[in-house]
Amino acid sequence: MIGLDTNVVVRYLAQDDPVQSARATQIFEQRLAAAEPGFVSLVTMAETVWVLERAYGLSRSELAAAVERMLQADTLAVQNEQQVFTAMIALKTGKASFSDALIGAVSAWAGCRYTLTFDRTAARLKEFRPA
Repeated sequence: MIGLDTNVVVRYLAQDDPVQSARATQIFEQRLAAAEPGFVSLVTMAETVWVLERAYGLSRSELAAAVERMLQADTLAVQNEQQVFTAMIALKTGKASFSDALIGAVSAWAGCRYTLTFDRTAARLKEFRPA
């Protein structure tokens, strides 16, 4: 496996820098393979969604579609794939932000009965309770 940093993933998805996007495309389309996939950590995934939302102004549905494409790529190994999928669904349906839903899903995966939060929106998710 080859680890991928957020900036490589974002450059590939955004295709907004002639030099870095070309290099990222070469990595994604020529260097990565099912036999040697790119590893996308939870931190990279959360940062990627944040950057695409804040810097590029993608909508919730566009963000969810980007995450879904990454989950479906044979050349990517996404850490805690099921929890990322759960967070993507929460984002897609408007129930919570991607990062909040990911925190709740990973906490549940780790065996937490619930996650305490001061965030009223996150508290609507079943994995959370108001602090």
